[in-house]
Formats: sequence, structure tokens, C-alpha cells
Amino acid sequence: MKNARNIRNLLILLLLVINIGCDQVSKNIVRHTIDYNERISVMGRYVTLTKVENTGAFLSLGNHMPRIAYKFIMIIIPLIVLGFVLYYLLVSTQLSKWMIVGICLVAGGGLGNIIDRILYGSVTDFLHFDFVLFRTGIVNLADISVTTGFFILIYELYLKRNKPKPATID
Repeated sequence: MKNARNIRNLLILLLLVINIGCDQVSKNIVRHTIDYNERISVMGRYVTLTKVENTGAFLSLGNHMPRIAYKFIMIIIPLIVLGFVLYYLLVSTQLSKWMIVGICLVAGGGLGNIIDRILYGSVTDFLHFDFVLFRTGIVNLADISVTTGFFILIYELYLKRNKPKPATID
């Protein structure tokens, strides 16, 4: 039983490392090969690469706050929350495989962006999607990871709550 738990936790850590690694490698490539505000078409107008630095959070929220507040709100608090999330992830035995994947995607994406904030003072964004009815701002792989993880978690939580309960005999 302990061996299975160790393998489970090793796979969780591996998923986190791969998630963060892909994010950091992609941002590093963009930082060194694309000029600021350069537009590179990947799939016509539907997917383009454009390098920008986001000093805030989602949609640049908080990019004008004082640096001490920025460090506390954008780095320290998220690191504390992610620490608790990772602890819960590693010790909880009641999570489904999809819940684990969803939490790993959210945590890995969050950590990827926090790494940028610590090392560079901003987050490198570079992907823009425009599918006419669905458009994004300029995002990165960490943002996509967090969003995908949240959708998985919402789906899992919705299914668990609405799962039919077995009939009982009174």
C-alpha cells in the first residue's frame, strides 16, 4: 500500500514538473526568438504568436500596484495557497484521477507564472487565439494549463454532486 502511494505521489510530482517545464521552456524560447509585439502567424489569423510582458495577473489586473503589494499579492499569497494545495494533493487519498490531474494543471500553471514573476518581475505571454466567436487575450501555456485544470475540476465536481445515489432498503 505504501509503495502504491509513493508511486502515485511520484506521478503527481512528475506531472507538475512536466507542466512547469513545458511552460518555462516555451516562454524561454519566446523571450529569445520573438521581438516585443511582433506578430507571427501559426494558423492564419486563428493562432498567432505575439510577445508581451504582463506585470499584473489575469488581463493585466494589478499591474500598477506598488511593488511591495505586488510581491505580497502576486507571489507570496499564491505560493502559500499552492503549498497547501500541493500538500492536500499529496496526502489526500479520496481524490479521483481526474481531480488529481485538474489540481496538477492548476498548480503547475500557477507555479509557472509565479516563477516568471520572481525571476523577471512579469509574466511572458505570447499566444493569441481568434476563432471569431471565441477570442482570447494574449496568454501562455501556464494560463492554458490553469484554465484546462479548472474546467476538469468543475466537471468532476459537477459529476460527483449529481451522481445518482444507490437505492437503500429501509
